[in-house]
Amino acid sequence: MTRPDRELQTPNAKAVADVDALIARYGCGPVQFTGDANALYERHLTFDDVVALEDAGPRDRFEAVARSVRDVLSQRWIRTEKTYARANPKRVYYLSMEFLIGRSLTNNLTNLLLDAVIPSIAVQKRLDWFGLLEQEPDAGLGNGGLGRLAACFLDSLASLELPAMGYGLRYEYGIFRQSIANGWQQERPDNWLRYADPWEVVRPHEQVEIKFGCSFAVRDGRMQIVPGVPSTWIGVPYDRPVVGYGGKTVNTLRLWAAAAPEYFDFARFSHGEFVEALADTLGAESLTRVLYPNDSTEQGQGLRFAQEYFLVACSLADLVRRFRRTNADWSALPEKVAIQLNDTHPALAVPELMRILLDDAHLRWDDAWDLTRRALAYTNHTLLPEALEKWPLAGFETLLPRHLQIIYEINRRLLEDVRRAFPGDEARVARVSLIAEDAERHVRMANLAIVGTHSTNGVSAIHSQLLRTTTLKDLAELYPERFNNKTNGIAPRRWLLMANPPLARLITEAIGDGWITDLEQLTRLRERADDADLQAAFRRAKREAKAALSDWVNQQFGYRIDPDTIVDCHVKRIHEYKRQFLNALRIVVLYQRLRANSALRMTPRTFVFAGKAAPGYHIAKLIIKFINNLAGTIDGDPAVRGRLRVVFLPDYNVSLAERLIPASDVSNQISTAGFEASGTSNMKFMLNGALTLGTYDGATIEMAEQAGDENFFLFGLTAQQVAASRGWYSPHWHYEHEPETRAALDLIRADHFSRYEPGVFAPLLAMLFEHGDYYMHLADLQAYLDADARMVARYRDQRAWARMALLNIAASGKFSSDRTIAEYARDIWDVHPCPVD
Repeated sequence: MTRPDRELQTPNAKAVADVDALIARYGCGPVQFTGDANALYERHLTFDDVVALEDAGPRDRFEAVARSVRDVLSQRWIRTEKTYARANPKRVYYLSMEFLIGRSLTNNLTNLLLDAVIPSIAVQKRLDWFGLLEQEPDAGLGNGGLGRLAACFLDSLASLELPAMGYGLRYEYGIFRQSIANGWQQERPDNWLRYADPWEVVRPHEQVEIKFGCSFAVRDGRMQIVPGVPSTWIGVPYDRPVVGYGGKTVNTLRLWAAAAPEYFDFARFSHGEFVEALADTLGAESLTRVLYPNDSTEQGQGLRFAQEYFLVACSLADLVRRFRRTNADWSALPEKVAIQLNDTHPALAVPELMRILLDDAHLRWDDAWDLTRRALAYTNHTLLPEALEKWPLAGFETLLPRHLQIIYEINRRLLEDVRRAFPGDEARVARVSLIAEDAERHVRMANLAIVGTHSTNGVSAIHSQLLRTTTLKDLAELYPERFNNKTNGIAPRRWLLMANPPLARLITEAIGDGWITDLEQLTRLRERADDADLQAAFRRAKREAKAALSDWVNQQFGYRIDPDTIVDCHVKRIHEYKRQFLNALRIVVLYQRLRANSALRMTPRTFVFAGKAAPGYHIAKLIIKFINNLAGTIDGDPAVRGRLRVVFLPDYNVSLAERLIPASDVSNQISTAGFEASGTSNMKFMLNGALTLGTYDGATIEMAEQAGDENFFLFGLTAQQVAASRGWYSPHWHYEHEPETRAALDLIRADHFSRYEPGVFAPLLAMLFEHGDYYMHLADLQAYLDADARMVARYRDQRAWARMALLNIAASGKFSSDRTIAEYARDIWDVHPCPVD
């Protein structure tokens, strides 16, 4: 990505010729990108916005540039679809509730190989290029690692020339925009579609009808369900281009928006029932209004359930329609279609595909079941039992009665198989059943996904092992051949080439540019890790990224991050198991040491936190409050000022990550062992030369295996030790026997960080002592401090630190999403490249 740390040059004649040649290569010529009244940029300003060039504002200019780039790729986009239609290859359909794609302009320029030219042309036209980039909001289509992984996968699918399509929902509002007031998280609507999105193309002629088993009405000013009265809603597709690196393949991300068949009831409106006349429209549009509605209420749960079905029903209707255009024989479905379910959210694809094959295609049950299982595959992303979705039977009875009938029949046959395989083991039968016999009966969506697909994969080696041996043990014993591992990966184009130009340049100068499409080539850096010149160049690149981050933070928030301090980062969704509070306790101990001994030698540190807490998750929001109060207390204490600093950067998103990760020295990956499925931020930090301070969890274990434990700062209990200590672990023991632990907690209890809000952090202490410290913060605190001391000692030797960082980068090759997708294509989908003419 072109950033302020990379000087923009005025283009010479060769650069202009290069961009003209690229435009012609993509089938968009003969036409110029800019330069005269008939060029792409000028025409969009004139004919789309109807504005004179000299009067165009920053948003006008951004939209004109973005639409011009879309013009450049459009011919390849059309040609990609025509190639697939003619070749009729097996295609991948990736269903996900999230696609955290970030901004598209810089990513598309990078993958089209235009990133070095278009920004320079902007200089010629006296445009504020960096201000123009800021006009594009991060797309509000995802929240965390699940959505970012999906976005990386789409990038790799296109870059590997694999025929594929992503399916998601077109949320009008993202999860929320986060701000901080008096230390507390505040949530505001993320209206990312306030302005027209220049990348999307609406396809109303390809809309689909989706039937629900109920209707909606407005009564007493509230939306209410009317059971037993079926209704039909419309799924309207909006397509976004997914450009593979080099611009050869342009796949599609199709997002569904919900609409009513008729905008309003004209008769009711004419009788003065204005709100009631809009009931269908309000119900439909609410469906795709917000990403992840708060599901702490019954209404929120119902909306989330309806969202998941809407995604599945629209996507399957669309892909089946595409399949039937060129395939008359239903038995060919698994040979032409590979449907990947990204977590349990799209698990309703199992009964929905069965419904299509039984009710629309009129196949026999056994034939429909065989085709369904062979076409579908499932990725599990969690080890938390509470995160394995369960939906009340009442919701199925009201919304999807036919699907519930199908689920009952699947379950009847499943339990017969279990009883045959494990006679007399009724406890196992109850655990495996698709129906949880709780006080309120539920459908277990993970069980449904496993039973109804041919593949269940975890996302790191330890995660896949724990799925087989603990979380999903019974089903793994019933279907051992279905379980496999596909360790996650990240897109190197986005997370190094685009996000960190100084480091990308250094690597290319050292080993060539083959790493961009074959990240394993980074291993060639190992032989140069002791090269003093390369080490010095790495330190300069890191310093440049830190200075750029400091400038941006100053511009946004009015303060600077000292680039000469250790930038120690912890950026993730806020959750107890991710243990941001453990990190905060580490900082409290360091703060205590300085208070007790002002002469203590301590390398200056800046601790950076970022991440959002779910609106209904009070403890997570209290952790954010504690971090901010800790920051304020340290800033206000002259005894530690300049040596310790804590900052919480609000509204963490892809664009912020692209600035922060390249500037980081230390990456905290400190989840309780056995709880993090994989993680991908750990990979991004490693690829950008940050060293990991982490636990034996998720993909961090495999990262350390690649780089060598000696190049990581690992600490704490293993997953086996966590499980084995459940019966006897006592946080009180650590409080009583570890003086620094006791002093830190006593400081919190004494309201040192909440002098004007006494007792506000009592629930955090209760989490540790009254509720047993389930995520074992205190069990790992001392080991964390010891690892921290080793890390700081190594940082003082800058040559040794740079050597370790280079060895980490050299070991990052395995963690490319290109490798992950190649494994999915080979082992699960049986899909092959389909080069576009």
